[in-house]
Amino acid sequence: MLDSVAIVIQRSRDVQTHIDRIQDVAGWMAFEDLPMPDYALPLAAAENDPDWVTDFLLTGASADTAFTDFSSHVKFAVNYAGRDWSDSDALFACVKRALDRGVPFLDGDFLAQLTRPQMEEIFAANIELPMLDEKMQILRDVGTVLAEKYQGRFHNFVRSCSPHLYDSGNGLVERLASEFARFNDVSDYEGHTVKFYKLPQLSFWFLYLSLGKTGRFRIEDLDRMTAFADYIVPAAFRLLGITTYSEALENAIQSHHIMPRDSHWEIEIRAHCIYAAALLAEEINRLRPADKQILVPQIDFRLWSHYHTTWWPHHLTKTIMY
Repeated sequence: MLDSVAIVIQRSRDVQTHIDRIQDVAGWMAFEDLPMPDYALPLAAAENDPDWVTDFLLTGASADTAFTDFSSHVKFAVNYAGRDWSDSDALFACVKRALDRGVPFLDGDFLAQLTRPQMEEIFAANIELPMLDEKMQILRDVGTVLAEKYQGRFHNFVRSCSPHLYDSGNGLVERLASEFARFNDVSDYEGHTVKFYKLPQLSFWFLYLSLGKTGRFRIEDLDRMTAFADYIVPAAFRLLGITTYSEALENAIQSHHIMPRDSHWEIEIRAHCIYAAALLAEEINRLRPADKQILVPQIDFRLWSHYHTTWWPHHLTKTIMY
């Protein structure tokens, strides 16, 4: 993935990454705790069932995209189990709420036949779930593949993969992207294929955090994960001064301009997010002792957790990929 974004970094016209600023930020962030994150997803007592956790996380991740209303700029939020959840956490909370009510949301046959009224009921919240129709079609398509090839459940798919992210086509990320079209997060930049794989990586990161300590799920090449190029982490890098945008791009973001999917602007924002996060993690690890080395997703979470509720505008793209 880092190799694939290199051409974008070299040719970018509207986004720049500043190495000196990365060094400045690393100079203080390296001394933070930076633990393996606790996403606090509403898993409840089912955490002890690895197959259920796998199904829950990967099914929810299939619709884990776009949580800010493109007109009102209000974020999707819901109250579940006495707690307020927003963004992607709110989506998982809605899924768990539906499961509590007996809705078979994790079953491929059910997903393949989803209707709009069912989607509206499952994801009832402060606003309509952004891109509801697109997410309904995603879940239908995912459900169809699960029903036809994996007895309707994601845990059967995971068991059929190598315990690597990348393994000559049989790795977890590779298989998820190739067999489920909604996870094939790639873009064309001046004739070059750029791989972002935000949701495939994030899905298995969630799964690793939930089950890795139990030994019930492993990833042998976890160090190959990059940042999860979304809306929030790029905004954090802008606020930290690690990246800067051209005047035209900055004005477009501040005015809530809808940026086309696969446009130069969108690709450059996401590519620099991956590049900057990798450099920041490398610099932080240079400053930390051997027993306190970190992974890139820990930097991603540090930034996302601090900035996902900021009022500062982020870029807006109507896409199912993040």
